[in-house]
Amino acid sequence: MTRNIPVPTASTEKPERPKPISKKVRTGIDLMVSGDAKDITAAAKRVGLSREHLSRELRKPHIAQVMRDKTLANLSINAMKAGATKVRLLDSENGMVADRASTFVLGVAGIAPTPQPSVSVNVNIRAGYVIDLTEPNDGEPMKIISP
Repeated sequence: MTRNIPVPTASTEKPERPKPISKKVRTGIDLMVSGDAKDITAAAKRVGLSREHLSRELRKPHIAQVMRDKTLANLSINAMKAGATKVRLLDSENGMVADRASTFVLGVAGIAPTPQPSVSVNVNIRAGYVIDLTEPNDGEPMKIISP
């Protein structure tokens, strides 16, 4: 008697449930991503966890992925502000600030000056003494050669 054992297929497999992350850990991550907590110690104190516990939690792969996703989302939102700031600095009264902003904006647009070739000068100058440590011939003493 043969039995047909069902083999799970892609349509019958249940999607893997994400591992739970406590509300305190999520809040700690949000505090650090937003900059309201400068480090793990400050975030742990604000959410009522020990620094050690929060640190251990943040090292777990599924939590590290959440941190990465939130950080990337925050950076992409703030990239718009940074771009607007650079454009606003183009009109700065300070010439150096305006120059650096314009160089940055042009660089992002792919327009940049050609790099200047560096000049290398080799002036064969020796300082100090040179000590010749080769084997002496026929009882010759070692030589010290002064410049």
